[in-house]
Parts: sequence; structure tokens; C-alpha cells
Amino acid sequence: MPDYTREAQHGGRVAGVDEVGRGPLAGPVVAAAVLFGAGVPRKLAAQLDDSKKLTAAARERAYVALHAARGVQIAVGAASVAEIARINILQAAFLAMRRAVLRLPVRPDLVLVDGNAAPDFGCPAQCVVGGDGESLSIAAASIVAKVVRDRLMLRLARRWPAYGWDSNAGYGTVHHRDALCRTGISPHHRGGFGLVRQLTLELVSDGDPLMRVAS
Repeated sequence: MPDYTREAQHGGRVAGVDEVGRGPLAGPVVAAAVLFGAGVPRKLAAQLDDSKKLTAAARERAYVALHAARGVQIAVGAASVAEIARINILQAAFLAMRRAVLRLPVRPDLVLVDGNAAPDFGCPAQCVVGGDGESLSIAAASIVAKVVRDRLMLRLARRWPAYGWDSNAGYGTVHHRDALCRTGISPHHRGGFGLVRQLTLELVSDGDPLMRVAS
């Protein structure tokens, strides 16, 4: 279970940052930054863990609790499908992280980042591999980013129901891949990713790229 050791040892304003959505075939990448201004209440800490280990209902409860808790600063950043195509998914994830940190009400003294690489935040950063299971700040950020992205994909699913984004959040499930082959690509698909790239190349080679673009 994550704890507050790293944050407490530093002693200053420490923000945890995590991103969600590097792997999907569709949708933006979303990052969140969370800074606990006065430590983590015990009841809240008990709700926080790596977002992948929590049920959707548990993530929603933790998300609500984080926003209701006093002294918790939360910010979200994202990078669009167009930005992913232009600068690649890793740099887009870094861009989303930077945007999240810049939107915090105060400048952190240290940023804890889940993973083994971090962008330039304009302040010190520390990478923590498996950080969403080690640091409460990173765990909180992972929950916020996951809930925000899932809600976004749910909204997109109402406009593009064929792909099942309400249940797969844009990841390449069997249903999603089958729908891509049947329906074609949408404006929210990542053109450089796997099956989407293959279909895009086929469209171009057919000489009529609009024939299989979903509308």
C-alpha cells in the first residue's frame, strides 16, 4: 500500500503526478497532479491506492473524497490526439504532466513522478518506479487521472457508440478492434497506433481515405 514517507521526508510542498492513457487506440492522454498541503487524513489515505487495483466504484469514491478534503490541491492536464500524432505518445504524456503541474495553485518544491522518466517541470522531480503503489500523492494522482479520462471516454462513447468506449476507455479490446474493422476510424482514433495505423494506410492505398472513416 502507498504511504506518505517520501513526501514527509522532503518536508516541502510535494506533488504527485501520474498519467493515464498511453496505450489506448483512441482518446487523449490525461495526467493529474495532487499536492497534500497538510498531510493525508487517515480515512482518506485508506481509500488511496494504485488506480489499477481499485474498482471503478472505489475510484469514484476516492475521487470525491479527494476533492472534498481540506488542503488537497488537484490539477489535471491532457494532450490531444492531434498532439499525440505530432510529438509521439511519450512526449504527449510529458506535456500532459507539465500542464497538470502548471495548473496547481502553488509551485511544488518537488514533483514525484510515477515511472522512470520525467519531463522538465521547472522544479526538482523524482521518478518512482511503481510510484502509484508507493506514494500516496502519486496514487491520488493516478485515481484522478483515471476517473477524468474514463468520464471523457464515456462522453465520447455517446457520440461514437460502435467502439464500446464506455467499457474499454479506448483500449484495443476485441470489441473495439472488431468495430474498427467494421466501422472504420473516428476523429478520436490515434492514427499512428497499431490497427488504426494499418487501417489508415489501407485507406490511403485505396485512394479514397474518406470511404471508411466513421461519421
